Amino acid sequence: MNAAPFSSLSDGHQRLQALVCTWRGEEEVAATQWTDAGTATSEVQAEAQFGGLFVVQRYRQRRDGTVSFGAHNVFGFDQPNSLVTMHQFDSMGFVPASPATGTWSGNELVLERSSPRGSARVTYSFDGTDTYRMKLQFKPAGSDAWQDMVSGLYRRVSPSEEG
Repeated sequence: MNAAPFSSLSDGHQRLQALVCTWRGEEEVAATQWTDAGTATSEVQAEAQFGGLFVVQRYRQRRDGTVSFGAHNVFGFDQPNSLVTMHQFDSMGFVPASPATGTWSGNELVLERSSPRGSARVTYSFDGTDTYRMKLQFKPAGSDAWQDMVSGLYRRVSPSEEG
């Protein structure tokens, strides 16, 4: 079966293509129950799969020269419900019971997911085609307050910088 060209994708699937690229970022990491506060660098590699129906993203965060966190994310678009979905598998090892879901508002994508531990919210804000900002927040079970976990600025890596 041939993959559909991107032009035949729904608008929701086409919006996901903004994530596709290799990105490098500088991050601020907040002190949480899982890690100490500090700075980190990251690399995000995202590619379209199945003719653009999904975007598969590999994320690697480095602190002090060592990979401190990794994630494999699969983004999709649930057309009947008009929701972006994100299934995340990461180095923390928690198996997600359900995907994070959310919507676009202008150039900002906000996704939320709940588990028995609490709720997570990730926001992607695109500053044009060559940079975006990401903010990850967590609200522990039983709390009403969102806590910042990681925020970063990510820049598109030119083909000559990949390697």
